[in-house]
Amino acid sequence: MKLFQRIQKILRWLFILFFATSIGSVILYRWLPVYVTPLMVIRCVQQVGRGEQIRLHHHWVPLEEMSKYMPVAVMASEDQRFLEHHGFDFDAIGQAWQEHQRGKRQRGGSTISQQTAKNVFLWPSHSWVRKGLEVYFTSLIELVWGKQRIMEVYLNSIEMGDGIYGAEAVAQLHFGCSAVQLTRPRCALIAATLPNPLRYSSKNPSNYILKRQTWIMRQMKHINLLTNEQ
Repeated sequence: MKLFQRIQKILRWLFILFFATSIGSVILYRWLPVYVTPLMVIRCVQQVGRGEQIRLHHHWVPLEEMSKYMPVAVMASEDQRFLEHHGFDFDAIGQAWQEHQRGKRQRGGSTISQQTAKNVFLWPSHSWVRKGLEVYFTSLIELVWGKQRIMEVYLNSIEMGDGIYGAEAVAQLHFGCSAVQLTRPRCALIAATLPNPLRYSSKNPSNYILKRQTWIMRQMKHINLLTNEQ
């Protein structure tokens, strides 16, 4: 009986510690730059495991120091209802589930908010535990950060190539410029690779990526610029 009570006490304190540290980290990242994410660490470990030199290019810059077209491009490509939903696009989730039921090629139902929560606080996995934590952290950042901060963290932490993370790093390495100098077509080209940045390259785009770039540029006409008010 005493052992059971001791286990209960330990579990209770572990839950308290988890909620305290998770909420505290979300509050801190409301203002602090995110210099390292779990995915960056995992990729570096994978590179070492393959006997390769570590590749990690990441330069944090504020959203104001990125092209105004970069948020528009990723919204057009990844999450066109980003400014409307509260972290979860249930229409997209429903469509993804229907396609799965019909045996079609699965589309991603994750929003930019969900991807940001996963990138910053979690690890790449398809387990129910990880999905549950993703829902928890997505709700937290939507409540504490707001849309502009979520977009800023997303564009600084998202994988955009082999060892390349964030808009500034990909701008420097693939286009020889800074993130604020990225043109509308280049922003669309970068966004076109995001479903699989290790397979597709914005530096040497395939015909498929060029077609996606054209489609994204058409969609961008219907997406509003991200502003402080939003």
